[in-house]
Amino acid sequence: MAARPHEVVPVDRRTAHSSTPPRDEDLHRRLVYGDESALGEVYDAFGGLVHAVARSVIRSTNAAEDVVQEVLTHLWARPYAFDPARGSLRAWLSMLAHRRAVERVRDEAREPGPALADAALLHAALTELPLAQRQVLHLAYFAGRTYRQVAVELSIPEDIAKTRLRAALRSLADRLADPPDPAVERGI
Repeated sequence: MAARPHEVVPVDRRTAHSSTPPRDEDLHRRLVYGDESALGEVYDAFGGLVHAVARSVIRSTNAAEDVVQEVLTHLWARPYAFDPARGSLRAWLSMLAHRRAVERVRDEAREPGPALADAALLHAALTELPLAQRQVLHLAYFAGRTYRQVAVELSIPEDIAKTRLRAALRSLADRLADPPDPAVERGI
């Protein structure tokens, strides 16, 4: 029998010490009722995953550790943000870690940044992209839109928006990884 929202449901301590991982619904219920051991179990079960997701985006171990703390703090402070009926805790934590890591990268990009030469290289690489890729990239990174918002704004399917964004990022990475030598371009 499912608990009604106003009922107090006792925490089952056997779940906390079981050798099998607890179900998402059990963890969620325990988190909602402030069971700190549930947060520990979430960390034990998913902390490595959250760190790996953040590290893949940020490329910094220390920043990835900060993201793990932010994600778990968010779960502890707002356990209702996770809905076990909509998906697994693993997927939700991964999504949240990715989102927080991307926010950190965007925040760093907004800080006073690259030298003038680097900015010129980036500008040159951007102008070489096809218009469709430039539009998607501009909306996603410079205007702060999600790929879904980009798709709506450009009246294109979401998968096309993602494909264009990935292609644009790959092209930029290739161009910026091996920038042209200015001396060669001037014929020196």
